Amino acid sequence: MDQQKLRTLVFEKTGVKIDVDDPVFALVALNEAVLAEAVERHVALLDEATRELAGQVQALQDGGHIPRPAAARPAPAPAKPANAGPLDGDRRVIAIAGGAALLGAVLVLLGQAAFFRPPPPPAPIVQAKELTPEQTRALADADKMARAVEKLDAKSRKLIQSEMQKP
Repeated sequence: MDQQKLRTLVFEKTGVKIDVDDPVFALVALNEAVLAEAVERHVALLDEATRELAGQVQALQDGGHIPRPAAARPAPAPAKPANAGPLDGDRRVIAIAGGAALLGAVLVLLGQAAFFRPPPPPAPIVQAKELTPEQTRALADADKMARAVEKLDAKSRKLIQSEMQKP
């Protein structure tokens, strides 16, 4: 147990400085001793269980209940029936599944084509590229008017603004 390393770790995690003579180190030593004893007990129990299991496997192998591990043997080739056609057994099932998947895909596409029409494109928005000369003059006059109104007294400005609100 490195006390300096433990002191540094405690300080980094909690910000609390502890001295090497602090009683907390006695608790750490006690914790290490208890942990070592518990680990030794568990290792002994695991060793005993492993030996017991190995004995049971040996007894089953000796009794012929389970085969002994041997070198890998090639698997025997499956026997082919005499009347087997081009689409026998698994190949037939795969062909049927493939046909069903293809039919399902076609039905889904036809259903989408029949029931889900895309929304029509939005109407085009027409915008003028340039202002006409009359519009340009009107905007310039409006700017002049706005500057002139700002120079008026408050009562006149309110009167003009109220008149502009009317239709």
